[in-house]
Amino acid sequence: MNPGKVTLVGAGPGDPELLTLKALKAIQAATVLLVDDLVSPEIVAHASPTARIVHVGKRGGCKSTPQAFIEKLMVMAAREGERVVRLKGGDPFIFGRGGEEMAHLREAGIEVDVVNGITAGLAAVTSLGVALTHREHAHGVVFVTGHASAGSDGLDWRALAATARDAKLTLVIYMGVSGASRIQQELLAGGLPGETPVAIVQRASLPGQRQAVGTLAALAGTIEREAIASPSVIVIGDVIRGVATLAEVPLRRVG
Repeated sequence: MNPGKVTLVGAGPGDPELLTLKALKAIQAATVLLVDDLVSPEIVAHASPTARIVHVGKRGGCKSTPQAFIEKLMVMAAREGERVVRLKGGDPFIFGRGGEEMAHLREAGIEVDVVNGITAGLAAVTSLGVALTHREHAHGVVFVTGHASAGSDGLDWRALAATARDAKLTLVIYMGVSGASRIQQELLAGGLPGETPVAIVQRASLPGQRQAVGTLAALAGTIEREAIASPSVIVIGDVIRGVATLAEVPLRRVG
């Protein structure tokens, strides 16, 4: 039997029109798809009618399929000669555990390819009509996770705040809604001004997208007041000053 292969595919932020052509071709050619919760049904619908689709839940705050089990499924299917697509929201290499999966597959002797996807942090600011970088407002961007792994204290938010302030960086925080109060306190303690503009975007690019804008000093309160939930990204930095509704603060709905 010819050995199979695995392709780690980034499904993008949710809007099926944001799929790359390469991602679409991989999905259509797959005989087995392992699909994350954040991948929309409209994207999964591109799979072949004969493909076996296995939903492997991965969503913050919800019960998730163990990572070791997902990796075992990929190896088993590939060894059976299947064309396996591991379909992930966003990009496999930006908080998608793609690096871990690639290493595991290679150690098992499985051929593996990667197809990048548009990450939610980029889609979120684009939907607001602003950019992550700007010659006057932001000289760079930092993607970080607000979710610390087991046994870890997570990021040094105070050090990050000082760096972002001094280097004029945009901060894009994934999985930060549940820890927003602590993140806010640590960034303020690190010297990031309370009036620094903030945007929180839930379900970026999807018809049910919701967002709120405000300031770092009001971050946790804004999330609570507007009932913003996961999946969301938090964008902090002067680029958010370009959002037309910044002065209004109330929630807008898109779609």
